[in-house]
Amino acid sequence: MFRFTSLTSRIVFLHIVAVAVAAIFLPLLLLWLLNSEINQLHREAMRDQAADLGQNLTVDSDGKVQLSLPDSLRGLYSDAYGRYRYDIYDADDHLLFSSHRDAPRLPVTADRISGASATKLLGGQTLRILVAEDLSHRDVIIDDIVSNFFRRVGWITIPILLILLATDILIFRRAVTPLLRASEEARSIGPARTDIRLPTEGIPSEILPLVTAVNQAFDRLEDGFHVQRQFTADAAHQLRTPLAILRTRIETLDAAKGTKELHADIESMSRIVGQLLEIAELDTLVLDPGETADLRAVCAEVVGSIAPYALAQKKDIALRGADSPVQVRGNAEMLQRAIFNLAENAIKYTADETSVDVEVHEDGSVQVRDCGPGIAPAEQGLIFQRFWRGDRQRHRTDGAGLGLSIVRGVVDDHDATVRVENLASGGAQFTLSFRLAKAAPATS
Repeated sequence: MFRFTSLTSRIVFLHIVAVAVAAIFLPLLLLWLLNSEINQLHREAMRDQAADLGQNLTVDSDGKVQLSLPDSLRGLYSDAYGRYRYDIYDADDHLLFSSHRDAPRLPVTADRISGASATKLLGGQTLRILVAEDLSHRDVIIDDIVSNFFRRVGWITIPILLILLATDILIFRRAVTPLLRASEEARSIGPARTDIRLPTEGIPSEILPLVTAVNQAFDRLEDGFHVQRQFTADAAHQLRTPLAILRTRIETLDAAKGTKELHADIESMSRIVGQLLEIAELDTLVLDPGETADLRAVCAEVVGSIAPYALAQKKDIALRGADSPVQVRGNAEMLQRAIFNLAENAIKYTADETSVDVEVHEDGSVQVRDCGPGIAPAEQGLIFQRFWRGDRQRHRTDGAGLGLSIVRGVVDDHDATVRVENLASGGAQFTLSFRLAKAAPATS
């Protein structure tokens, strides 16, 4: 038994089977109907001939029955023609007239003769007229039609049924178009777009309960995502207040051993809280498809804002590449956060007295290069996971492994790509590629 995973394949297969069965049995049925009609016409013709013979029967003055056939009927029942014959009997079953004197008598029983019978009341006598056709001399044209019917009509029926099958498939495909549209909508549903629901317009009534149940499941999932995101945002906000109080209290303390380390720990915790807030915002971000941003300006702002941090670490950062605006599709603030996290990550791992390069290209891509130890190939697929931290040069960092996960979130939301590779000269290079914005039509 064939097993099809596609509903369309199942229905098409069943229709093919139905067409094959119809292509065989429909001609047979038509042949049976044709034979029945021919037999019916034959019987009617025989009855008409019997009635015509009855019209030519008369009774003479002596009460004897006479048969006077015109030349047309005499030739029809002649031995030379040999196709039709008649026998006429009286009430005592005595043969009065016959077109074939030497031939056996026609059976009187109606169901045994190949023809028809009629009675006629003439001169007080009841006469029986039997007319039959010799089946070996039936009409050649009719015989040809019957013998060739199945072969000819069968070949005509099959193409017609195939055309009907193709039409049926097109009708079915049109009927499932709403399901295909619902499938396209379902592909857009994800953690960043939990507000999308499957359309119910045009959905067949048999499948509508399933679509409705799926939409209700999406409602419950959206509520769960909302609770989770709200918890992350609330937790981050709640942590900010005690951190600020702790920082204030430490600043009021006299300079003592450990105060510097406490400040560093607080800065690290504040950074983690800030990244958690960024993640919460990314999870609730809904991008406007028509929104654009100048990638060159975004990178310039990032370099300007992070330069003091780089100098404090005894490192440098430079902006290179395109001098003119590079318009890409996306939210400028989100792009800035992604590039900022890449730049910050590069500054952490680049060697002292070296520079981090941020290079913008006119094709909508931006590269961030450092002069650090690079990234092991086995770790290049893991660095974008949340809370994952590698061991580059075996020294601990003050991060929680959230910066690159923010980069991944921005990339996914913008339908962009991110690629990481190690440079031959040493260090790592991250490449973000965004879609260029369509140029506005020129106005006259």
